[in-house]
Amino acid sequence: MNALRYALLILHFVGLAAILGPFLDQWRAQSKRITTVMVWGARAQIVTGLALAGVAYAGEDAPDHVKLAFKLIVALAVAGIVEVGARRSEHVGRFWALAGLLTLVNIAIAVIWR
Repeated sequence: MNALRYALLILHFVGLAAILGPFLDQWRAQSKRITTVMVWGARAQIVTGLALAGVAYAGEDAPDHVKLAFKLIVALAVAGIVEVGARRSEHVGRFWALAGLLTLVNIAIAVIWR
């Protein structure tokens, strides 16, 4: 079970990098955009996050339900924002900023909330 958890955790981090990497890369660019990599990263975050929660529930210690609910809500918001932002041609900067901010919020929830 530990090997599965670690494999899912690595894939979860890859999804995080797929969102955060393009976000930080475009920080100084004049025109912001939501990339396809960000969209797939958000999707990967949801799938691997749900799988990680399932593995956690299968273990001996039950995870914090409220924390997982908050993380899922934020992840769904990020996925929705990047899906909509990827299809728009103008005013994408707001979507780009909100996706990056909520991704950082989700990281903070994961690290700080114990």
